[in-house]
Amino acid sequence: MGTVKRATAGQELREVVLRVEPRLIAIDERTSARALGPGKWSPKETIGHLVDSAANNYQRFVRAADRPDLVFEGYDSDAWVERGRYGEAPWSELVELWRGLNLQIARVMDGVPEALRARGTMAHNFDRIAFVTVAKGEVSNLEYLMRDYVVHLRHHLEQVVGGV
Repeated sequence: MGTVKRATAGQELREVVLRVEPRLIAIDERTSARALGPGKWSPKETIGHLVDSAANNYQRFVRAADRPDLVFEGYDSDAWVERGRYGEAPWSELVELWRGLNLQIARVMDGVPEALRARGTMAHNFDRIAFVTVAKGEVSNLEYLMRDYVVHLRHHLEQVVGGV
């Protein structure tokens, strides 16, 4: 029996984006502006947060090739969502921006050599920037951060459309 090859993070990201995009587009403007619950973001703000995450992680994935460590600057997601004024943006524009950024990230992920993705290091700050954190002093790699990005994306899409 042959082994089943696991999809790369880039393939997985692309698949999620292309599968979920029509469901996002089907959400009307009024629904997109309504908070998902008390103290929760609206779909607009949630997709805006995913745009911010994409912008930050795109840089991380590109810059990883030029550095010996995986220590990256973090960001305050609530502040970014507020400053991004996503609640005021047209829903269709947010979905289009989210789609385009993530398809570009998938291309970048696909272009990172396996050796660089798999290179282990204890010099990371995934205890602060990862969605599913990795303890300081534990070995991790860029592949982990890429897959963690997809897990984070799925988590928030689940909040907006369910069944991701």
